[in-house]
Amino acid sequence: MRALSRLAVHCTAAIAALALVAQPAAAQSVLRDAETESLLKDMARPLVAASGLDPKNVDIVLVNDPSVNAFVAGGQAVYIHSGLINEATDAEEVQGVIAHELGHITGGHAINTTGSKTATGISILSLLLGAAAAAAGGGEAAMGVIMAGQQAALGKFLAFTRGQEEAADAAGAQYLSKAGLSGRGSINFFKKLQGMEMRHGYTRTADSEFYSTHPMTGDRIATLQDTYERDPAWNKPADPAIQARFLRVKAKLFGYLAEPKSTLQVYPESDSSVPAHYARAYAFHKEAFLDKATAETDALLARAPDDPYFLELKGQILLESGKTTEALGPLRHATELSGNEPLIATTFGHALIATENPANLPEAEKVLKTAVERDRENPFAWYQLGVVYGQRGDMPRARLASAEQQVMELQYGAALQSAEAAEAGLPTGSPDWLRAQDIAMQARAEIERNKKRR
Repeated sequence: MRALSRLAVHCTAAIAALALVAQPAAAQSVLRDAETESLLKDMARPLVAASGLDPKNVDIVLVNDPSVNAFVAGGQAVYIHSGLINEATDAEEVQGVIAHELGHITGGHAINTTGSKTATGISILSLLLGAAAAAAGGGEAAMGVIMAGQQAALGKFLAFTRGQEEAADAAGAQYLSKAGLSGRGSINFFKKLQGMEMRHGYTRTADSEFYSTHPMTGDRIATLQDTYERDPAWNKPADPAIQARFLRVKAKLFGYLAEPKSTLQVYPESDSSVPAHYARAYAFHKEAFLDKATAETDALLARAPDDPYFLELKGQILLESGKTTEALGPLRHATELSGNEPLIATTFGHALIATENPANLPEAEKVLKTAVERDRENPFAWYQLGVVYGQRGDMPRARLASAEQQVMELQYGAALQSAEAAEAGLPTGSPDWLRAQDIAMQARAEIERNKKRR
């Protein structure tokens, strides 16, 4: 995914074999899952088209963070926190957030705030408790420590930022309208935020808004509601297929991220819905209850035996429980049904290698090469491909695969060594030789840049 390089993401290979792959990125981590990414793309596609951007160039990236937030940070990528998915009731609410964030992209707002760090870029939902822009204490504390000149400069900056938020609100409303999507979700989500502010005891006043990067929530709701209620799409029903997929993904993420006890409280065994089976499968798997976890996946497959994501989950559970040979069937079927979706194919390739059967290496190489061709920024796929090359004695390509992985993990010293070793062993002028040179140059540049920062 192109967004990973923009966020400077690096991967923890030890857990990357999960269907939901957590890749640590700076202070946060990006969650990658084939089903979730497919849903978010489909949810965003009409909005991206309405914004005038090319859907092929816009990424919707899921960040593993329990806070209710979303942001853009340069380029054409919208970052959504897992906490926002958990808080949302329906897909329309998330689409309202995506529309707003697209407004920041088309408005060039992330570019205009280049002084901020990536992880604290433009954010629709930082109005929840994060409103004080000056210091750890709120607006009153900030006023006590900021000199008059600084205070005036801060006021101008914050007024500018609030103006950006209002512009993004207006643009988001326009994109929802052009896409034929109701603004009900946007309004409902703002009302949730308003309720969260009240629950946390945070109350804004006219003075405190001076220190807020966002307009006051109530004002935003009033302005947007008037706009949305006049739009022809206001009473348009939500897409039931998108909503069903959203509930699946929400349960899947909850089961993956939450403690098993919490998962079983939210999705008790008396709940026989698809989302509940999904969530409990992860909960039982994390507790190493193989029989219970596979029973949940079997219940899902009984409803939809050719669902690639259900097959992927069953294969993942078997693989991570040491049942590598048994995992091959569902993972191979999932890969075929999904059209060789790169993340699913990577898990299948990993399973083929994990059988420790040399006869499976040619298929693993084919599957993994296809995966990295379609998604080059998949560190775990490169790692697994390097394992295949190493076991076959092709050390130059094994080192090149390691270099690909390491440069994405920000291990520039190791990437430089691997790339130089690969370059020395590859045929001069070949595509792989040229790629090794490219990685070496990139690694050297990053090493020099990091030296200057110290």
